[in-house]
Amino acid sequence: MGTVGLWSVVRFLHVTGAVLWVGGQLALTLVVLPLARRMLAPEARDRFAAEAGRRFGLLTGVVFLPVQLGTGWAMAWHKGVTWASLAEPGYGRTLAAKLGLFVVVMLAAAGHGIAHARNRPDLARGLAVVSLVGSLGVVLLATALPAT
Repeated sequence: MGTVGLWSVVRFLHVTGAVLWVGGQLALTLVVLPLARRMLAPEARDRFAAEAGRRFGLLTGVVFLPVQLGTGWAMAWHKGVTWASLAEPGYGRTLAAKLGLFVVVMLAAAGHGIAHARNRPDLARGLAVVSLVGSLGVVLLATALPAT
C-alpha cells in the first residue's frame, strides 16, 4: 500500500468540496425545499427558503468556491496545464469544457440570488435548475479527467 502524498490530499479536498457542494444543492432541491413547501404556510415557507438559500450561498462563497478554485488551480499547475493546452484534444478540451460549465453554473447561481432578491420566483427557480444541472455536468466532466 502506497503512502498518501500531497497531491492525493489536494485531489481529496477538491473531490470532497465538489461532493459537499453538489450534494448540498441536491439535498436542498430534492429533500428540504419540497418538505418546506408541503409543511409550512406560504409566508413561513418563503422565509425558510430564502434563509436556507442565503446560508448555502454563504457557505458556497466562503468554503466551497475557494476550495474548488484553489485545489483546481493547484492540480492544473501540477499537471502543467497552460491556456494553450486547454485547446488540445483530450484532457485539455475536457478541462476547458468543465471550466466553462463551472463559470455558467456560478453565473446561474448568482442570477438565482439576484432574481430571488427582486421577487422574481419563476426566474429564480429556472436559474436554480440551470445551476443544479450544470453542477452535475461539471461532476460528469470531472470524472472524464485522468487523476493527476
